[in-house]
Amino acid sequence: MNKFQKDVSLAKYTTFKIGGIAKYFFRVSNKEDLNKAIEFIREKSLPFFVLGGGSNVLVSDKGFVGIVILMNNKKIEIEDNKIIVEAGVELNNLVKYSIKNSLTGLEWAIGIPGTVGGAVKVNAHAFGSNFSELVKDTKEDNNIILSVELELKNGNKEKCKKLINEYIKKRENTQPLEYPSAGCIFKNIPNYGAGRLIDKAGLKGTQIGEAMISNKHANFIINLGKANSNDVIKLIELAKETVKEKFNLELKEEIKYLGF
Repeated sequence: MNKFQKDVSLAKYTTFKIGGIAKYFFRVSNKEDLNKAIEFIREKSLPFFVLGGGSNVLVSDKGFVGIVILMNNKKIEIEDNKIIVEAGVELNNLVKYSIKNSLTGLEWAIGIPGTVGGAVKVNAHAFGSNFSELVKDTKEDNNIILSVELELKNGNKEKCKKLINEYIKKRENTQPLEYPSAGCIFKNIPNYGAGRLIDKAGLKGTQIGEAMISNKHANFIINLGKANSNDVIKLIELAKETVKEKFNLELKEEIKYLGF
């Protein structure tokens, strides 16, 4: 596939399955590719956005008049209990790789639909653990993450697999994994879960167009099939306004916006 493309639909590159056309689209497999992309950005004076697994982002239906850099570098190396992993590696694959090599510490990340670069940028977290606890070093170019060094602990494969299965069951029981979404929409407020606040505000199941606040987890907005970015924005605003009005607390988005 051509590394450089024009007029690419971003809907298929996001977990929300929502989004318009990117004017330029560049797949980066190594540092040389990234240098070419940066050169092009400077030459054209373009805005750019770095995309990994496409979770945690809402893309406007109007698209993005700039260049989207898709991190597609996927090498993994192991040195004792350290893993040197490139930014484009999917978290799920990294978790499986660590267990295959009898290393523990990443089991909690199973089921997070993102990449290593994105996990570093947003400090991916779940079940009381977070990514930054494991990061020992990052290699960057133009403030774009190329690779990460993680320090794990030696573990027992069978115990690790058991732990993974427990986390998968917890996700299946509490999250609407059967629908496209961007993951959690809002950051948790200290002492208050964002999903719990939205639930208490009576908004579970609220639907606008084909976007809906999930009945399973109120911090998820799901795409029922043909939701557009405007449907999602309206639900986000409704949640923020209602929670502010009822509890005098301000919800802040965890997701990133592109093209608005």
